[in-house]
Amino acid sequence: MRIAVTGSIATDHLMSFPGVFTDHLLADRLDRVSLSFLADRLDVRRGGVAANISFGLGQLGLRPVLVGAVGGDFEPYRVHLKEHGVDTDSVLVREDLHTARFVCTTDRMQNQFATFYAGAMAEARTIDLAQVLARVGRISLVMVSPDDPEAMVGHTRACRLLGIPFAADPSQQLAGLTGKQVLELVDGARWLFTNEYEAALLRERTGLTDAEILRRVGSWVVTRGEEGVRIHRDGGRVLTVPAVEVPGVVDPTGVGDAFRAGFLAGVAWGVPEKCAAQLGCVLAATVLDYVGTQEYRLHREPLMARLRTTYGVGCAAHLLAHLRELR
Repeated sequence: MRIAVTGSIATDHLMSFPGVFTDHLLADRLDRVSLSFLADRLDVRRGGVAANISFGLGQLGLRPVLVGAVGGDFEPYRVHLKEHGVDTDSVLVREDLHTARFVCTTDRMQNQFATFYAGAMAEARTIDLAQVLARVGRISLVMVSPDDPEAMVGHTRACRLLGIPFAADPSQQLAGLTGKQVLELVDGARWLFTNEYEAALLRERTGLTDAEILRRVGSWVVTRGEEGVRIHRDGGRVLTVPAVEVPGVVDPTGVGDAFRAGFLAGVAWGVPEKCAAQLGCVLAATVLDYVGTQEYRLHREPLMARLRTTYGVGCAAHLLAHLRELR
């Protein structure tokens, strides 16, 4: 099963603030906020939602097709992704622009303030999925992740026109999308991904109830941080998978992307949805041990140990058969 991942490709500037943001917010002054936080650490890392998901899929041996737009500074990043099993030949390069930037400050309670600069990402709207399909030969699933809004809508329309199943991950772009755009992105998705806050925002944007949303999608995957994940299906059926406990979280950036990579890998392998979600939670726990979204490496025994410790042996056999090539 060949997966194409469309969306943002960016450089992350990750800073750590040793205090707590909320200690500096005045309840009666929230209409005029002007704050400066002195960070005690800066890490510059490769990122972007589509690149992060592709990196995880590549490590699991799926050779995903990355689809997005970057600037003339992308070449070292391209080499890095190719070395980790990602097909980057469908990435559009605009030499006169910068690759997108994500700037995020995290306090000691894991609260975050973040800013995203689109840069070359706006050119993603010019990418034709039909040309990607012609080059690759066959795509079994397209993951439409946060990107230029017009690109997201265009890719979703292309999937319907070309008859390619797709997953919808509007997440970080929900705040900037209209209700009509959100409906177009969601309608007909085999999987819809959000966290709990994004789920509420999706309901607000579309005016739909949970039941109405579920009638438009195959499954709705809602990540819930330390409480794990819930997979909702039409008819009120809910599958709950707890999170993997991680003592001493190093950095939460990219945890949702890692979950998506593990889940989609399980889907590609044809394992039960519960097992796919468990693998997603194990990858999410793995990325929490590192600063940056693509600094982790996957090894078979640590992955299986976390899987068995948290969930028992139920899904171990399903997943071990697909993880044998990991060292």
